[in-house]
Amino acid sequence: MIPPFRLDQCCPSRSLLADLADKWSLMILYVLSHGDCRFNELKRRCEGISQKSLTQSLRRLERNGLVSRQVLDTSPVAVEYRITPMGKDVSTPLKALLSWAYAHSEEVERARAAFDQKTAAK
Repeated sequence: MIPPFRLDQCCPSRSLLADLADKWSLMILYVLSHGDCRFNELKRRCEGISQKSLTQSLRRLERNGLVSRQVLDTSPVAVEYRITPMGKDVSTPLKALLSWAYAHSEEVERARAAFDQKTAAK
């Protein structure tokens, strides 16, 4: 049975799901679920993310209440990010999704190759 979610454009959960399912949010939440990080550490651990994309993703996650930002009184000034209690709640299903993706990555690659070969032949 399909859960009683509203899938129309006005449903607030659609916006939240879009924010969670973007290219970097899952990785950022995964990293933060293992401990607080400064901006540059997050950038190193999310290999390939640009400074601009990391900033935008962190702002979206903070806006949604999943990540908090703390300015540290250091010289130079540093910023540390941590996952909020609500972020911890969502990290459990996100870790399950990441585990699934890791476990099925070879199978998905085979399916992609078969699809690409089939569509290239047309």
